[in-house]
Amino acid sequence: MDVSTSLQVLSVGIEILAVIAGLALAVRKKKVYGWFISLTFVLYVIFDLTRIYSQGISPDLHSLVFLIASLSILTALWLIYREV
Repeated sequence: MDVSTSLQVLSVGIEILAVIAGLALAVRKKKVYGWFISLTFVLYVIFDLTRIYSQGISPDLHSLVFLIASLSILTALWLIYREV
């Protein structure tokens, strides 16, 4: 495994930790934005894993996953902004 792939696998591990943190915010702290944070990072994990393992996903579907993730984190940030 080359350095680039190793770094991307490490990044996926960090994204999984972000999913867990988002779930903790949603479940333990009752923060709705935690669900959006978790969704964002679950989609990032899917996005990255399909790139790492070269799964036959169309570029259009790949772009849609990334768009939904971006909208999800934007929603989370908006909810955090409104709360603060």
